[in-house]
Amino acid sequence: MIVGVGIDVVDVARFLATLERTPRLRERLFTPSERDLPPASLAARFAAKEAIAKALGAPGGMSWQDATVHRVTGGAPVVDLTGSVAAVADRLGITSWHLSISHDAGIASAVAVAER
Repeated sequence: MIVGVGIDVVDVARFLATLERTPRLRERLFTPSERDLPPASLAARFAAKEAIAKALGAPGGMSWQDATVHRVTGGAPVVDLTGSVAAVADRLGITSWHLSISHDAGIASAVAVAER
């Protein structure tokens, strides 16, 4: 059963400019395994985290560090939830995620579907 669906779109150049203006933002938004990815991939992961939050109903108090998006060669990306994000997902009974991310022509996008 689908519990929630989230979608987000990010302008890659604008996102990169924000990261350059605020260098510590990269550490706040991304886990260590995500931080060194190329700009378009970072923007796509940010969009994915936003989509995940929206699929959860966008509750306050969740940490960006508590969601990691992993690349899987030849497959869909995988989301790893911990801490505050995992707690919300558990409370909602979410047992699986479907995540699609893309970046092209200066735009990064993501769709997240949460199921129980």
